[in-house]
Amino acid sequence: MKIATYNVNGINGRLSVLMRWLEQDTPDVVCLQELKTSDHLFPQRALRDAGYEAVWHGQKSWNGVALLAKATLPILTRRGLPGDPDDSHSRYIEAAVDGILIGCLYLPNGNPAPGPKFDYKLRWFKRLQNYAAELLAFDIPVALIGDFNVMPTDLDVYAPERWRDDALFRPEVRRAYAELVAQGWTDAIRELHPDERIYTFWKYWRNAFERDAGLRIDHFLLSPTLAPWLRAANVRRTPRSWDHTSDHAPVMIEIDPPSSAA
Repeated sequence: MKIATYNVNGINGRLSVLMRWLEQDTPDVVCLQELKTSDHLFPQRALRDAGYEAVWHGQKSWNGVALLAKATLPILTRRGLPGDPDDSHSRYIEAAVDGILIGCLYLPNGNPAPGPKFDYKLRWFKRLQNYAAELLAFDIPVALIGDFNVMPTDLDVYAPERWRDDALFRPEVRRAYAELVAQGWTDAIRELHPDERIYTFWKYWRNAFERDAGLRIDHFLLSPTLAPWLRAANVRRTPRSWDHTSDHAPVMIEIDPPSSAA
C-alpha cells in the first residue's frame, strides 16, 4: 500500500501537475496541503475521473487539506483539529482508509518569529500534541501526515546556520516536534534513512532545487501499531522539476499491512 503526501501549493492552478504525478506513481492514498480553494471549487470530478475519491477541508486563497483514496471513499472522521473552536484555518482533516486512520495536516508556518503568527504556531503544535496522545491511546494503526513546517534537526536543512531564527527551525518548534515524536510515533523517513540528507521542499528562487538547497518539512509519523508495517519511504523528486510545479515534492511511503489488519 502506497501512501503519499504532497503540498500542491494551489490545487486548481497546478491540477495538471497533480494529475501527471498521480498517473506516474499511482499512490493508493494521498494527503494534500495548501489547496488554496473554497470547498465548492475543489476539483472532485477531475480526481474521480482519475480514479480517486476524496474528502476535503477547503479555504479560499489559503490553507486547505484533502485526503484522496484510489477507488474507495475515505471515511471522514474529523474536519479540523480539536482544542480551539475559534480557529477558522483549514489545516486538519482525518479519515479512515482500509483500516488505517490518517490525519492529514498543514501546520502553520509561523513567520515572522517572534510574533503573533509564531505564537499561533506553537499553540497549534500543542493542540496537535494533545490530540496525537489521544489517538495513540486507541492502539490502532494511525498516521499523522503532511507539511509540518519544521526541520527537526540540522540534517534536515541545507544550511542550518542561516535558519536559526526562522519559525521553521527555532528551538521551540524543533522541541515541539521532538516531544510529539517522543509520545511513541515513528518518523518514517528517519526510520529508514537515519543519516541521509533528504529534502522535500526547495524555494523557487536562486536555483534552490538545482543546487539541492532544500528543507525536509513534510513528514510521516506512524503509530506503534502501524510502524512495523513500514517497508519503504522516499521523496519523489521528479515532479519538483516540472514546469509550473509546487515548491514541494511528493513524499511516499510503502506499507505492508498484515491480512488481518482490515
